[in-house]
Amino acid sequence: MKPPPPQRGDRTTPVPVTVVHACLRDGTGGSPTAVVSDSGALDDAARRRIPALARTSHAVFVDAPPDGGEAAVRFFTVEGELPACGHGTVAALAYLAERTDPLANGRQQTTLRATATGQPIDGLTARQQGLLTADFAVAPVRLREPASDELSLLLSALGLPRARPAAIATLGRPRLLVQAPSHAALRGLVPDLAALDDACRRLDLLGCYVYADPVAPGGRLAARMFAPAIGVPEDIANANSTACLAAALHATGAVGTSASRSGRLAVDMGDSLGSPATITATVTAVAGGPPRVLVGGTARIGPTLHLDLA
Repeated sequence: MKPPPPQRGDRTTPVPVTVVHACLRDGTGGSPTAVVSDSGALDDAARRRIPALARTSHAVFVDAPPDGGEAAVRFFTVEGELPACGHGTVAALAYLAERTDPLANGRQQTTLRATATGQPIDGLTARQQGLLTADFAVAPVRLREPASDELSLLLSALGLPRARPAAIATLGRPRLLVQAPSHAALRGLVPDLAALDDACRRLDLLGCYVYADPVAPGGRLAARMFAPAIGVPEDIANANSTACLAAALHATGAVGTSASRSGRLAVDMGDSLGSPATITATVTAVAGGPPRVLVGGTARIGPTLHLDLA
């Protein structure tokens, strides 16, 4: 029998938390994400505590109606609520697919709704060699060039040379996308996290997503996401920033520029943290409108913890 959900503010009943490893690479690694079935019993202070207690960077709280209709989702780090979280969305979609029909082999369409923004999230899950793949469509990405003083402040904190190709991309919250000179430079980055935290707070940015082009044509890109201002010094996998990169590369003509074809990216993350992850993004041109971007990855349902919030 499932334990009763805690009442608002109650810290005496253990909270079931399922750890979902989102955006695996070749079936391993990924970003551990805490997923909680939450119909509003927990308060925000409790939600902020769960990522630390579960030893995950993020937690997603899912309020799914018993009839299988649209599920509401909220995303938290230890610093508070986020309007969106890409690998958290992958984790939520995988969690719901497993809970709805753990033996199903077909494709399952699921609509989530982000409580913080009211935005619907159209997702698609499928089983593949014992794992779950999950992809979802993101809202249109807004892009702008960073001002010179913004870029100077951020590049200094990151330890990158000046005049790198860069953009401010907004999907939920704005973040810097900036290209590293090489894979070696990306691997060797040691940002000044205190300075980056201060700069991102001053500029109201989620963080900085630094990427490098594939070593070989048609290969995977690599990226690292630094977001100390939201309590995540470095993220193992950041799907929404990868979607932003796909939109930015589309804007430059690098991928999916024809209305009759799409472009697909695969981006490796997490190597510097010992948990390899891969995120995929597909961008398709839409005549007369912004491109359509699908982003996602492969997930594995991990153990369910029972956390004492007392």
